[in-house]
Amino acid sequence: VQLVESGGGLVQPGGSLRLSCAASGFTASSYTMRWYRQAPGKERELVAAIDRDGGNTDYADLVKGRFTISRDNAKNTGYLQMTSLKPEDTAVYYCNAVQYTGRFVNYWGQGTQVTVSS
Repeated sequence: VQLVESGGGLVQPGGSLRLSCAASGFTASSYTMRWYRQAPGKERELVAAIDRDGGNTDYADLVKGRFTISRDNAKNTGYLQMTSLKPEDTAVYYCNAVQYTGRFVNYWGQGTQVTVSS
């Protein structure tokens, strides 16, 4: 079972990045997918979430209107499109897949660094 994030990097303020989260070893379409981030010295925070079929999404207030979460269940992959990036978006971004069937099952990726700086 594995979640692998990619697409992070260094970008200037106002720029865009698209993160990907590739799932393997399990059927991601049975899981809610979420993106979290953790900046140095801060707690991990939830950025965005998408339900199993992609019909419902939710965002943290800090990223609403700038970030878009999506998924392609045929590819077992989730995405986070980030636009109008700000220096305060700098963090390690983590992909999470969660399912509740009487107990919670959580899978995490290793994280990908996003740095917004001029």
